[in-house]
Amino acid sequence: MATLVNDGLEYKAKILIGEDAAEFKWIALGTGDTAEANDQSALVAETTTNGGSRMLADTIEYEADYKAKLIATWTFSGTLALFECGVFDQLAVGGHMLMRHKFALVKNVENGDTLQLTIKETESRA
Repeated sequence: MATLVNDGLEYKAKILIGEDAAEFKWIALGTGDTAEANDQSALVAETTTNGGSRMLADTIEYEADYKAKLIATWTFSGTLALFECGVFDQLAVGGHMLMRHKFALVKNVENGDTLQLTIKETESRA
């Protein structure tokens, strides 16, 4: 399960009222294996090489039952050991992170491999 981080909560509220905030539709991968935490504002070690750079989701849609769905597919040009992913509000490294997820197991990829991530964010009543 992913952690909805403090920045994500703040910027979701700003989007709701139309205050200078961009939508969260870019997905990043990383090699950091630190545990998830509410106060994280970036991936531990975002990947920017070997085809693993941040990208605009291929699919951005409202699925149903209060779920936003993002799907992104990477084709790698080199070796990476991926441990984390996150959703952001811009393409360039930086910006505001909505959520971070640390994979239970490392995702090892090499030249020519493809990885597809589907991320669903579900709204619910507390």
